[in-house]
Amino acid sequence: MKKSSISRRSFLEQLSIGTASILMTGPLDLYASNNRPDRVLGVALVGLGRYSTRELGPALKQTKWCKLAGVVTGSKEKGEQWAKDYGFPVKNIYSYDTMAQMADNKDIDIVYVVTPNGLHAEHVIAATKAGKHIICEKPMANTVAECDQMIAACKAAKVKLSVGYRLHFDPYHQELMRLAKEKDFGPFTNMTGDRGFIMQNKVWRADKKLAGGGPLMDLGIYLVHGACMAANGAAPIAVTAKEFVKTKPELFTDVEEGISWTMEFSGNAICTAQTSYQHSADKFRAEAPNGWIEFKEHAFTYRGMVVETSRGPLSFTPPNQQALQMDDFANCILTNRPSGVSGELGRRDMVIIEAIYKAAATQKRMEVKI
Repeated sequence: MKKSSISRRSFLEQLSIGTASILMTGPLDLYASNNRPDRVLGVALVGLGRYSTRELGPALKQTKWCKLAGVVTGSKEKGEQWAKDYGFPVKNIYSYDTMAQMADNKDIDIVYVVTPNGLHAEHVIAATKAGKHIICEKPMANTVAECDQMIAACKAAKVKLSVGYRLHFDPYHQELMRLAKEKDFGPFTNMTGDRGFIMQNKVWRADKKLAGGGPLMDLGIYLVHGACMAANGAAPIAVTAKEFVKTKPELFTDVEEGISWTMEFSGNAICTAQTSYQHSADKFRAEAPNGWIEFKEHAFTYRGMVVETSRGPLSFTPPNQQALQMDDFANCILTNRPSGVSGELGRRDMVIIEAIYKAAATQKRMEVKI
């Protein structure tokens, strides 16, 4: 088979917006030369951990329609270093207790919440009180009830809410969505996935209050979301699940160490998946009557994906997923269009995850009611 390749120009022409139910086709609005925003929006990162430091901060040096304008942190010294490194004034450094004061700061248009899952609802609601548009990292919150509170607060404040589903801006995952939508191989009926890493020490991801759960929340959400992509944006109708036996109960006192589950979709489509802190894996495969696509390595990471199809391997120039994601949200604000990776999409995934946990706890098949 001929190996597929793509240039930067053709990639930008083909780039499309992922949505909860369909894959939008055509060029992304913000890259159309006759529809460029007339100003750059300021972003404040809430939480300066590893993801902000290694991915979001550097991505904001590559964005065209937004820039880093401030931070929210528990460390004044860390905030001052960020201000120096990224060139924003020290007045744009806030603590978690002073987020409401951002209301008076016209430098900041968007707040990106990157704190542990259990703090998302608190920090999103604080940002709404400051009147800022919001990106919230995934999983959106610890519970569906918290997702509902966040969505309601954003609607009441008349601000936009987006969830950090960066893979909607990745060409490999866009190809998965295109195949699901256009049914080149027919509808995907059998999906499998595995994601995990070996956790050695107790960290916040193993604390139920902060993480909401174990690897299902941290890693499994990618498999849940990927399966819905392969189902053309549809949610499963039912799930079954089983928790792994714990090998390190001293680390995983109130969350699972590993879990396997099955998602049933309409049309007799099935996804069987597992995730754990016991082993290393990152792969996903979707099969249809007339072909398949397989993410063999680094299926849900930032770069280095190895993807093959029944027609041959795929090869795309890897973009900065986070830069495209944040630029798209800036364009949503400037052109007053809805985000394709909305709060409702984040809520959907939490409904599925809650059903998986209930299925594992009860050992019963659970219907999924979005």
